[in-house]
Amino acid sequence: MAASDTPMALDGVVVLDLTRILAGPYATQLLGDLGATILKIENPDGGDDTRTWGPPYAPGAEGDLSAYFMAANRNKQSITVDMATPDGQKTLRKLAARADIVVENFKPGGLVKYGLDHATLCAAHPGLVYCSISGYGQTGPNREKPGYDLMAQGFGGIMSLTGEADGVPSKVGVGIADVMCGMYATVGILAALRHAERTGEGQHIDISLVDSQLAWLINEGTNYLASGRDPIRRGNGHPNIVPYDVVQVSDGHVILAVGNDAQFARFCDVLGLPQLATNPDFATNPARLANREALYIHLTPALALQTVTGMVAALEAVKVPVGPIQTVGQALNSAQSKARGSVIEMAAEGVTGGNVQLLGNPLKLSRTPVQYRLSPPRLGADTARLLKDL
Repeated sequence: MAASDTPMALDGVVVLDLTRILAGPYATQLLGDLGATILKIENPDGGDDTRTWGPPYAPGAEGDLSAYFMAANRNKQSITVDMATPDGQKTLRKLAARADIVVENFKPGGLVKYGLDHATLCAAHPGLVYCSISGYGQTGPNREKPGYDLMAQGFGGIMSLTGEADGVPSKVGVGIADVMCGMYATVGILAALRHAERTGEGQHIDISLVDSQLAWLINEGTNYLASGRDPIRRGNGHPNIVPYDVVQVSDGHVILAVGNDAQFARFCDVLGLPQLATNPDFATNPARLANREALYIHLTPALALQTVTGMVAALEAVKVPVGPIQTVGQALNSAQSKARGSVIEMAAEGVTGGNVQLLGNPLKLSRTPVQYRLSPPRLGADTARLLKDL
């Protein structure tokens, strides 16, 4: 079956995309990869802010297709509309009438003056799924504050856990609060779409960066709830498992993930320290947690005699979880990455060489696979065609 004939999970679903930056565009890109038609609305005066968040840019598209913009805007059609004007508002209401889903990430209440808020559009179209993404949510004392990934990481606690124990609080290396909010938004949208298709009843989805950030504190969040004690920064160490860390060897660093006592015994054998596995101070994970620093006094000199390749090979041979730390380039060019389609190439209009490389979607669906139909659009590229029949 040709790719163009392969069914897609969201064939026929139309999304009116009023989002920009990352959380919202990431959510709508996921929907587009699954087959939805994404109508990306952009201000005629420059469009999505991230278009100019470069360099780097796609060659020949400087100031329009930054690498940042391309990360979250494939499988979309760009329509330039000035929503501050009556004509623009009329156009967007017509598009909303044809949509199954509306996604926006304005400040709470910011679309009321345009008649594009959830209450107005959902009243006019009872089956509409309307998703609002914001920094702190539609309610609460912080609802008026703007939402930025860095602020969400700081407010939501993850920065207090990230970084070296004696260093400063650190953000995660990418906009993870935005990305995770976009993923939670996509899950909510798909659940609401299922309900709407079954009952004809749409609904409003209220999702925020900070709510999402708090939800994915995961075990460190429940560690606090169970103990009443704030978790602390441990660098790359694990709060509940030892040794589960990045360790230094003679020519670099290696990741250890010793998950149980049997693995610890095999790990000690490889290092030539079998006595540690029977020492009551280290024989069990609770004991290793209590004596973390003392354990590393024994491990550090033995690890310093190892090499990255030697340590990885030796521990893999005895089934102890271990791994190297790759650069982004090494990761994206690895044989595993190539086998899994982690990097894709798409034809792109107006780009030097005619193609751009993008990160692939990790979903592997056996019946309705994701498809890469449209490269990230130039600003307003689809305006005339899509608005002609309005």
